[in-house]
Amino acid sequence: MSQDFRSVICKVENGVSKIIINKPPLNVLTVDAIEEITSMLEKANADENIYAVIITGIGDRAFSAGVDISAHLPDKIDDTLSKFHRIFHLLTNLHKPSIAMVNGLALGGGCELAIACDMVVAADEARFGQPEIKVGAIPTVAAALLPKLIGRKKALELIFTGDTISAAEAKEMGLVNKVVPAEKLAKAVDELVRKLKDLSPIVLKLVRKAAYQAIDVDFVKALDGVTDIYLKELMQTEDAVEGLKAFLEKRKPTWKGK
Repeated sequence: MSQDFRSVICKVENGVSKIIINKPPLNVLTVDAIEEITSMLEKANADENIYAVIITGIGDRAFSAGVDISAHLPDKIDDTLSKFHRIFHLLTNLHKPSIAMVNGLALGGGCELAIACDMVVAADEARFGQPEIKVGAIPTVAAALLPKLIGRKKALELIFTGDTISAAEAKEMGLVNKVVPAEKLAKAVDELVRKLKDLSPIVLKLVRKAAYQAIDVDFVKALDGVTDIYLKELMQTEDAVEGLKAFLEKRKPTWKGK
């Protein structure tokens, strides 16, 4: 069964819900796409016949290059963050495993979406990064989640520099489970899904719940704290607006430090 929305495709086959971001070429996460992903995750979570969720992007250029920059502007950011963060609340509390199938660029919100999944399988040409700082923004989910995944030093390096890293580097850091040639990506994910299918759904649910009790007990609290800084402090600065406008106007930002 396939369900098509404006920006996302959902295919449900053999107990697997496959959520495909359908905004080529870069699969940018517009507010519409964010809302559709949320709806699909809610449905997958409520469906006892689904035992795994896969998230990917259409084409081979990008998993997702991130959240639409225009949605970060002062009059929209509150609503954008609220809707975007809903995805991560859902991913944290899913009753079944989630797998990111990263087929290209995973940047900004796209990188956050990938690393928030339980497991990540990436094509060898995939690249990961949090370039938000270059446009005067905060990678909210990465700020709350990355230190837990890869430690403070590496997390701050990625967040501070906005650098992109290869799939191999991401695997070495612990952000990616497996890296394979692009032509073998779908097969590698299918093999992982088959292993999950052989397990008891209720035991898998409870094992996941137990693991998240230990791993991410403070993630939602941390994300709420980052959101407060973003909305109440960052968005009151001139530089935050300048960085976003410069990106949209395709020019280099002029930072004022205030």
